[in-house]
Amino acid sequence: MASALPPTAEELDELLCFDLYAAQRAVTAAYRPVLGPLGLTYPQYLVLVVLWGRGECTVREVADALRLDHGTLTPLLRRMEDVGLLTRTRGADDQRTVRLALTPEGDALRRHRDDVQCHIADAVGLHERDVLTLQRLLRRLADATRSALEDADL
Repeated sequence: MASALPPTAEELDELLCFDLYAAQRAVTAAYRPVLGPLGLTYPQYLVLVVLWGRGECTVREVADALRLDHGTLTPLLRRMEDVGLLTRTRGADDQRTVRLALTPEGDALRRHRDDVQCHIADAVGLHERDVLTLQRLLRRLADATRSALEDADL
């Protein structure tokens, strides 16, 4: 009979997925002390970053930018609307289209963006060159994985 013991650290060290998971949790946790006083969660901050950069856009555009499905994003956007960070309005031509726009309160949080990014850069502790290399590799990994999943669906 196989052992029901949890994997050892050495077994986990062999898994790329575990390193990605651990890094993602650590980085997300680094955002809490700086976003918490602003009344934001990490996913809310990401939505704001998209809207600060693009201005008014559709839910679909935000979902695509964040690589989230509509079902995950909708409750998040509803909470952000409830606390006055953004507005959601149905399209005049197509009621299925929902447009997002920042409220003055949501736009005012933009002034904290540089502070947030400086805090995270300090927490990550990597040189800019290493961060750029890591981002390039992670994007390549994500693209290759998505492509493999799409090919498997054929």
